Amino acid sequence: MNEIITQESIVEHASDPEHWDLVIEPHASLFSLNLGDVWRYRDLLYLFTRRDIVSFYKQTILGPIWFFIQPIFTTLVYVLVFGKIAKLSTDGAPQVLFYLCGVTFWNYFSECFNKTATVFRDNAGLFGKVYFPRVITPLSIVASNLVRFTIQFALFLLFLSWYAYRGQAFPNPVAFLLPLTVLIMAMMGLSFGMLFSALTTKYRDMVFLLQFGVQLLMYATPVIYPVSQMPPNIGAVLAWNPLAPLFEATRYGFLGAGEFSVSGIVYAATFAAVSLLCATIVFNRVERTFMDTV
Repeated sequence: MNEIITQESIVEHASDPEHWDLVIEPHASLFSLNLGDVWRYRDLLYLFTRRDIVSFYKQTILGPIWFFIQPIFTTLVYVLVFGKIAKLSTDGAPQVLFYLCGVTFWNYFSECFNKTATVFRDNAGLFGKVYFPRVITPLSIVASNLVRFTIQFALFLLFLSWYAYRGQAFPNPVAFLLPLTVLIMAMMGLSFGMLFSALTTKYRDMVFLLQFGVQLLMYATPVIYPVSQMPPNIGAVLAWNPLAPLFEATRYGFLGAGEFSVSGIVYAATFAAVSLLCATIVFNRVERTFMDTV
């Protein structure tokens, strides 16, 4: 016999939490990234990652070729402006490899930072309609950019193979630290982006600061120049930039040019871990109330 659902029964069931399939509660801890929820929603993480990759070249004429065009043309401009006109040193490394290496790694960090920084504002409509762990969106951005980085890094390895065959590039065992350096960069891009995403929900000025702040940060990072060519006083200031030892170690490992410092890598890893912890606290705090301000 079918149960007749009355208004009273609905109210009764609604008042009994045992009849709900899903109960959404605020995070018990501000320090948690809710990795258990992220694993349960891993299919959604995959879909968001795939969406970010496909939307990059959808409705374009050249399609995925844009993954290669951007770093190649940027490298050629850097070779012309900074290598031929400004005549900046590359520590003996071929200019094409020097700038292509810097561009490839900088693109990964800056894309993670830029796109994560507006995640609340860009997804406000979606966040207001359905529930899922909000941290999935910034994680999907980092994952989709990792795919692009892999493609562009393969391009860099292709050029590196040619120059190594000609005896103009000398990779060494430090290159095997690549997964560690990429992980630290991802943590920094994710944490910086999560901090800015929390701030941009309330202070729109941060969007304008972000637009030129990332460009200024590139010039404060040894992307287009080696640290060894800087005056000692400027080099001492650059040493505080946690990205600097990562770029130097990468060039040292793959090109045999630049400097490698274990203490620098430890400093960068510690900075990334602390900044990710702070970003997690701020992100979880803003997640509870951002729909009221965005």
